[in-house]
Amino acid sequence: MIKYKCSKCGIQTETSLCPECNERTEIEESKIYWCKNCNIPIFDKYCSQCGQEGEYISTDIRPVFPEERLLIEILIDKPLAYINSSVWNASGNKYIIDGEKLNISLKKLMEKSNILIREKLQELKSKNNYRFFNENIKSFINANRDRYNYITSEAIDFIKEVSKTYEPDEMIISFSGGKDSTVTRDLVVRSLGNPKLIHLFGDTTLEFPMTLEYINRFRKQNNFSPVIVAKNKEKDFFQMCDIVGPPSRVMRWCCTVFKTGAITRKMNSLLKDKNKILTFYGIRRIESNSRSKYDKISESPKILKQKVVSPIIDWLDFDIWLYILTTGIDFNDAYRLGYSRVGCWCCPNNSMWSQYLSSIYLIDQHEKWRNYLISFAKKIGKPDPEAYVDDGKWKARQGGNGIELSNNSLIEYKPCLLENNSFSYELKREITDQLYELFKPFGKVNKELGNEKLGEVYILDKKNNPIIKLQGKIGSKELKISILKNTKVNLIKQKIDCQITKYQMCVGCLACESICKYNAISIKKSTNNDQQYIYYIDEKKCINCMECVNYFDGGCYIRKVLTIKRSE
Repeated sequence: MIKYKCSKCGIQTETSLCPECNERTEIEESKIYWCKNCNIPIFDKYCSQCGQEGEYISTDIRPVFPEERLLIEILIDKPLAYINSSVWNASGNKYIIDGEKLNISLKKLMEKSNILIREKLQELKSKNNYRFFNENIKSFINANRDRYNYITSEAIDFIKEVSKTYEPDEMIISFSGGKDSTVTRDLVVRSLGNPKLIHLFGDTTLEFPMTLEYINRFRKQNNFSPVIVAKNKEKDFFQMCDIVGPPSRVMRWCCTVFKTGAITRKMNSLLKDKNKILTFYGIRRIESNSRSKYDKISESPKILKQKVVSPIIDWLDFDIWLYILTTGIDFNDAYRLGYSRVGCWCCPNNSMWSQYLSSIYLIDQHEKWRNYLISFAKKIGKPDPEAYVDDGKWKARQGGNGIELSNNSLIEYKPCLLENNSFSYELKREITDQLYELFKPFGKVNKELGNEKLGEVYILDKKNNPIIKLQGKIGSKELKISILKNTKVNLIKQKIDCQITKYQMCVGCLACESICKYNAISIKKSTNNDQQYIYYIDEKKCINCMECVNYFDGGCYIRKVLTIKRSE
């Protein structure tokens, strides 16, 4: 279990909140030891199998399967040299062979031809085997039995406790096809004795082929477990890249468009009649700095009635693999090849090592993505496009440089000289009825009070008093907006600008739909124009909380993606 320490009162604990002062604690380094006698990593300092004292080896560790081991052997020109050795991968992507760190530079090894490496792997594949690996893993499992029993019983007790007040049809297992969600799913089913809980798989359309193969295997092996797929079928990844540029570590718009939006939409559809929802996630704090701040139990910020629980949030990689190998459950074969994490194969958060693996095992996808990135680098004027891509600089890309849509983030207006609190806008997009949908968060849209010939539309408050007047003819780009309330004019003007920005930039990214807790927003592609989207707000569900207006900087997620102005 990850250990924490409170920086305020110094207490050591196993929780992310201090039990004394309720302050958030900081992760302390975990310790994994090596038993030289058994030739395996152990969690406790003394090996329960032989009794020998272990030596500190790393803060975390994972097994290296024979497929990955063979790749390393080929890269260092020692084919099959370690076929009878205990091979593991420690924190920092350091390889451990029989308790000793392998002195190699992955950066230099990645300079070797991926084509030649692939040919050598194919040549030696038949000579590789699992014999020693399987025996070594048996010893690992036996020596760490106490650790397995502890983490398993703790997780099962937790799952049983948090699910007490929920019916089976009010629970969902978030099932990504990765190792963490695989373990979480197995624990939940063991705890509750019910394989029929909904398994929700978010297909980003950028999944590893091995992930899709695993999902298909899982379905065949678990006939009683319904796997529901959430997928944004209206979007194509490369077309979106053309519109907003490739995603980067700074702005991973792909998660919002292809994952969060689709999953939220599917959940709202599946459980719209439920008063409460319990979702099991395979999130772990140790995976990243952002996830280190997650809580074991939390209320969903995006779905009003959803509680999110993470039973393995404090587990190490060591624990994950101990559980998988002890139980013998099936898992994603990408891990056998050396991928430490699986998600989208082209994710900007993937390491350079992961990219190199993809150049070997996913050659078509890798080449297509690399060629696209080089083409984009040329488009935005990079002096050395290939170096920009191969050195990973594209991952730090920020802003809308070279992207045509970024021009739509600009709001052009002039104050009216003859009317107080009135502003004349020059829009980037012609006025349609869609414009008025975006004013529903302010109040009721009324077209009867105004002069139809002038294109006047009023927005009314709950007492049916006019608060905003819009004046602009359908098909025109000229819009006049008058704020009829004399209080907080600047604040209202800022919110109006947010909605106009959204109107000008909407590409149907589903971000607005995802952040509405009341499921009042729906976005669909227009049947008349592939480049336009129908943005609809159900006034019966909308409570005028303005969250969809205030949530993103400037009101629009795509604006946030395209208008960050810093050096790249």
